[in-house]
Amino acid sequence: MERIAVLGAGSWGIALAQLLANNGHEVTVWSVIEDEIKMLKEKHEHVDKLPGVKLNDSLEYTTDLKAAMEGKKVLVLAVPSPFTRSTARSMKEFYNKDQIIVNVAKGIEESSLLTLSAVIEQEIEGSNVCVLSGPSHAEEVGRGLPTTVVVGAKKKNDAVFLQNLFMSEVFRVYTSPDILGIELGAALKNVVALAAGIADGLGYGDNTKAALITRGITEIARLGTAMGGKFETFCGLTGIGDLIVTCASMHSRNRRAGILIGQGKTYEEAMAEVKMVVEGVYSAKAAIGLAEKYGIKLPIIEQVNHILFDGMPAKEAMFNLMLRDKKLEHPDIEWEE
Repeated sequence: MERIAVLGAGSWGIALAQLLANNGHEVTVWSVIEDEIKMLKEKHEHVDKLPGVKLNDSLEYTTDLKAAMEGKKVLVLAVPSPFTRSTARSMKEFYNKDQIIVNVAKGIEESSLLTLSAVIEQEIEGSNVCVLSGPSHAEEVGRGLPTTVVVGAKKKNDAVFLQNLFMSEVFRVYTSPDILGIELGAALKNVVALAAGIADGLGYGDNTKAALITRGITEIARLGTAMGGKFETFCGLTGIGDLIVTCASMHSRNRRAGILIGQGKTYEEAMAEVKMVVEGVYSAKAAIGLAEKYGIKLPIIEQVNHILFDGMPAKEAMFNLMLRDKKLEHPDIEWEE
């Protein structure tokens, strides 16, 4: 049994806290929102984010960050990506070098173009930051439905330790040293999922969805490998796997927001209706910033940015994609003479 803090009591944080408690670990959940902690203590259920999931009675809840972190071997950082830096800054005072931080949020910081693990390392100097990601909707993990994810760590021993910590009969965990590739796949797929949702909102069909997924993973891998991620990672669970589930499922807040945008709403209106942080909106500008930095073309992600921030009608953006210059699908494959 390990002592674990889950920092962030949204749907993903609570789903992972439930998983870890069911695995026999001692888990404390922290949130800065007092009403949220009060609800969890009284209801043993997150009635807003994970309705119907009765939580393990062993879970403890607090708004005291110091109390949450003290004496814990593992700190699961599950706040939405826009709050990663501010939360890490608050954690710094109470962090000790023997603790492992597991970031489970997905995003790229717009202002710095840093991955979230890099943001945490910048705020907590010398911290040991790992990541957990993959095709894993909180709604299904909370209900105990079979799920497979990847843990990324710099050291193999840390990866194996976390693999054993999270692994269960319904939660299969692989390991990888490619933290950068895992994080880039996790963040960029949210932008492509917005595109898939927009296509659904426009009333387009399966052909369109398949095109966006396959060409979307090409864009993600193109940028990710230019930045130093491994191509194999983008072919795996945190690349194409996470992209498929996020583009196809109504559990996906990015797809749901995209549908509303495709129906004519602004991204602000869509996020207000979804009532959750839509990570793809925050990663979209960052993705374009990275594309410019590394000289990479990202046609789908570029059009998503035009829709979100330039007021371009969604149908016009789709036509822009369809009427681009004619291309080879795989330029590296040579023709026979």
